[in-house]
Amino acid sequence: MADLKVKFCGKEFANPTVLASGILGVTAASWKNVVLNGAGGITTKSVWFNEHKGHPNPTMITTPYYMLNAVGLPDAGLEKAKSEIGAYLSAKPAPLIVSIVGGKTEEFEKIAEQIAQLEVDIIEVNISCPNVESEFGRPFACVSEDAKTVTAKVKAIVKKMNPNLPVVVKLSPNTENIVKIATTCAEAGADGFCLINTLGPGLAINLETRMPILANKVGGISGPAIKPLAVKLVNDVYKATKLPIIGTGGVTTGEDALEMMMAGAILVGIGSAVYFRGIDCFRKITNEMNEWCDKNDVKSLTEIIGTVKR
Repeated sequence: MADLKVKFCGKEFANPTVLASGILGVTAASWKNVVLNGAGGITTKSVWFNEHKGHPNPTMITTPYYMLNAVGLPDAGLEKAKSEIGAYLSAKPAPLIVSIVGGKTEEFEKIAEQIAQLEVDIIEVNISCPNVESEFGRPFACVSEDAKTVTAKVKAIVKKMNPNLPVVVKLSPNTENIVKIATTCAEAGADGFCLINTLGPGLAINLETRMPILANKVGGISGPAIKPLAVKLVNDVYKATKLPIIGTGGVTTGEDALEMMMAGAILVGIGSAVYFRGIDCFRKITNEMNEWCDKNDVKSLTEIIGTVKR
């Protein structure tokens, strides 16, 4: 059996699979259940400072090849999140990554300040939400200066509150130059990255009514169909920054996870696979990784990170 342990930003994970943000990531009980089913770590649903309603139903459609969602980042707010985080940390079975989100730079700062006072392992800054302070309301992840500002401000407040707490930035593929955004965030102090977020938006139509299926009309695309793009962008950001990466997007099998790691990821985010293969997909994926490692005489996963030849 290969050694599946990895270190990410100085934190040790029993295996590289982590629950992606937005999937089963609401309560301490659900996080613990995911770990029981083989996950090496947990990413919470993105936390807002105040309650955020999200979009009305229907919010999701699933096919064998992709998922389309317009959930709209619903969340009960920071105080509820702190309660669930505290319950999880009381007997923490695996590292906890807390995802935070906001429509204003100030909101990111206020959430980060309070989360940094808890015994969490990593803060993930989800910059895919529109910047309501800007003239055009474009997502922070699509504008270099906006991404830089949020990263620098969050990093500064976290460093003040908890100097050893890493800050990773979640990047969106919906930008002309993800490497430029990543490089800018790295210069602003990011300790690592999570990529990619959902692609799109996409549209699905009901053939009988000739109307969009989702109440929001359009939604983000995830699932197996986006994996090749995710692998390519992970490799691009890895080569440009050499910073630790959580590779996310369409990973469904152990082979997918290994491919993501060869592209440069240390951790591998698992989301849609929970639907396609069940909640024990984490154990299934790590078993498949072990089988591949045994067949290919790989003793430790650290041997394969970033080894793709391009």
